[in-house]
Amino acid sequence: MRVFLPAALLSLLLSVPAAAQSVAFSFDDGPTLATTPRLSPQARNEAMLSALAKHKVKAALFVTAGNGADRPEGLALARAWGQAGHAVANHTMTHPDLDSAKVSLAHYQQEVLDCDRIIAALPGYQKWFRFTYLREGNTKDKRDGMRVFLRQHGYRNAYVTLDTSDWRLNEKLVEVLEKNPQADVEPIRQAYLAHIRQRALAYRALSQRLRGRDIPQVLLLHHNLINALWLDDVVKQFKDMGWAITTPSEAFADPVYQLMPDRAAPGQSLLLSMGRSLGLSTAELGLRLMDDGDFEIEALEKKGL
Repeated sequence: MRVFLPAALLSLLLSVPAAAQSVAFSFDDGPTLATTPRLSPQARNEAMLSALAKHKVKAALFVTAGNGADRPEGLALARAWGQAGHAVANHTMTHPDLDSAKVSLAHYQQEVLDCDRIIAALPGYQKWFRFTYLREGNTKDKRDGMRVFLRQHGYRNAYVTLDTSDWRLNEKLVEVLEKNPQADVEPIRQAYLAHIRQRALAYRALSQRLRGRDIPQVLLLHHNLINALWLDDVVKQFKDMGWAITTPSEAFADPVYQLMPDRAAPGQSLLLSMGRSLGLSTAELGLRLMDDGDFEIEALEKKGL
C-alpha cells in the first residue's frame, strides 16, 4: 500500500501482536438542538449519556457547533459530555463538504478554527478533528493542504474504521414517528442492531485481511434519536458478541491510525481507504460496507415502514 509513513512505523505496524477485538464509541454532529419525535434535545442528550454511564463506556463527541453548541443551551449539552468524562472534539462549524467544488480549502480550514473557538474551553476537549462526511477533499491540493494544516495546528485526524449508516436508519425512524407518534418501531430497532452487527463483523474481517490482526475499531455513530432510544442495546450487543469496549484515546494509540492512505475512499472507513490503496476493487472490499443502509431500508419498506 502506498502510504505516507516512515519505514520504522511500517515495521511497527507489522509487528504489533494480535489482541482481543475491541471497539471505541464516537458520535458525530452533536449536540443537535433539532426537534424530533418523542424526545427533546435535552432528553436525547441525557439518554445517550445515561446509556454510556450504565455500561461504563467513555466515548468521544465530535461537535458540529452550528447544530447547537454555538448557543448557550447547546453548549451546555456539549459540556455535559466533557463533565461525564468523554472526549470533546472538532467536526467543523456548519458541516461543509470538502469534496464540493463550492468549498475552498481556506473556507474549510476556517470552519475548523471557528469550531475550536467554541469548544476549546470545554472539559474533555481533545485536539482531534474528524472530516465531515469522512471526505478529505476532491483534489490533491485540498487533501494535502488539510494534512499540512492539521499537522501545523496540532490536530489528530480522528479516523473511523467501523463506519455505519445509523443516520439513514435514524431518518427512517423519524419519518415513521412523524407520521404516527404511536407507531410500532420495534422492526426498526431490530434492523438497526442487525446493521451494526453486520458492519462490525465485516470490518473486523477486513482488518484481519489487510493487517493480519484485529485492530481496535473506532465506531462512528451520530448524536441522534435512534441512539438516544437504543444506544443501550448497541453497547450490550457488542458485549454479547465478546467485544471489549475501549476508549477513543486507547484506540488511536494503535499505529494503524497513523496511516495516511494514498487513495482515500471518500466518505468511507480508513480500512476501505487502505484496501483501495492496495488496489482492491469495490466488489473485493464488499458492497454492503459501502451502501447507506440500503439493505435494511428495503427490508423495512417491504414490511410497510
